[in-house]
Amino acid sequence: MKKKLRNLMLIAAAMTCTVAFTSCKDDDDDKSVNNDSAEAEYKMLAEQYVNNTVVYTYKQLAAQTEQLATQLATLQESKTQANLEQVCTTFLEAREWWEKSEAFLFGPATSFGIDPHIDSWPLDATRFDALMSNANQLEQLGGEDGDLVANGLEATLLGFHGLEYVLFADGAAKQVSAITDNQLIYAVAVAGDLRNCCYRLAISWAGEDNVPTHYVEKMEEAEWEYTVNGNGRSYADDMMRAGKAGSTYESFAHVMQQIATGCADIADEVGTSKVGSAYKGEDETYIESPYSKKSLIDFRDNMLSIQNAYMGGVEGQRDESKSIHNYVKNHNAALDQEIMTALDNAINEFETKAAQGAFVDTYMNAGAYDDAMQYCSDLEEAMIKLRTFFGGAEE
Repeated sequence: MKKKLRNLMLIAAAMTCTVAFTSCKDDDDDKSVNNDSAEAEYKMLAEQYVNNTVVYTYKQLAAQTEQLATQLATLQESKTQANLEQVCTTFLEAREWWEKSEAFLFGPATSFGIDPHIDSWPLDATRFDALMSNANQLEQLGGEDGDLVANGLEATLLGFHGLEYVLFADGAAKQVSAITDNQLIYAVAVAGDLRNCCYRLAISWAGEDNVPTHYVEKMEEAEWEYTVNGNGRSYADDMMRAGKAGSTYESFAHVMQQIATGCADIADEVGTSKVGSAYKGEDETYIESPYSKKSLIDFRDNMLSIQNAYMGGVEGQRDESKSIHNYVKNHNAALDQEIMTALDNAINEFETKAAQGAFVDTYMNAGAYDDAMQYCSDLEEAMIKLRTFFGGAEE
């Protein structure tokens, strides 16, 4: 995914604004917080967010991409339409979990470059065709360490969209006869790399003691770092140590601001880039998921990532009594209502549009996505207000 400098600027602003909340004591490991009662509540909200939104999502993503890699290897051995259909179903399930993670790209997804590595588009068809005729590269990709070899390919040949290009056509699974043996060599290797990256996301947040042992073994094989700045701590631990020496968060107020910033960023990106680039005629090749025709589902799931962050967890894993939503409702009911309305509008709009046709087929229709762009803008504005509510910068 192509990101903007604005994302980094917002994070920097969020870090700067925490000065108002904290004052440091040289003789204490903890930083004194002006409002100890609020910090205690924020810590509870952060714990719910980490465990039931972030870690849960990444564990599901890792499990689904692992299954996808396994099923693709089976398809390579037994090239049947039934096996291909199974692969495509798992691909779409994994894809949904990835899109539901995009409200918290500020962690290892960004610091380790995983986001652009597994989710860049459009696919470079010219380079893909060259790869398919490069016997040496195909031999390496088909080797025992093909997943690690694939990691060195250009981002526009990797990840979800590389696999989508091989597996789907016109919104459905291809006929298995249309997929060449060379394409399957490539797909198996790329799926292995995708799986490895998602292992890395899961272990980076949850910590090595809270994921299957083979995730850790794969990190060691690939020689990949998975802790915060190489300090041995998971991203969850780093967040939950807010206000203590060594944490990248000055306070739990800062954590709340970061969560709001992540939500604002993806709301803006969906409206201005994912929808706006093609719809406004700025770049008609910039269409996410054109082969599976699931762009609008991607956009809906991005909105759900915001909802999960705000509501205290993934649906089925929530405890709204410990959610940011509940806290804001009790302290600023008008802001909570604005956020809930903006969420409902955006989610419902993308679900409605998805039922009416694919984005790749309808983006050129005059007025078709005006409301969608506006709802994303409304949601971004509401999330910026949320950041301000927690003491963060307005811009």
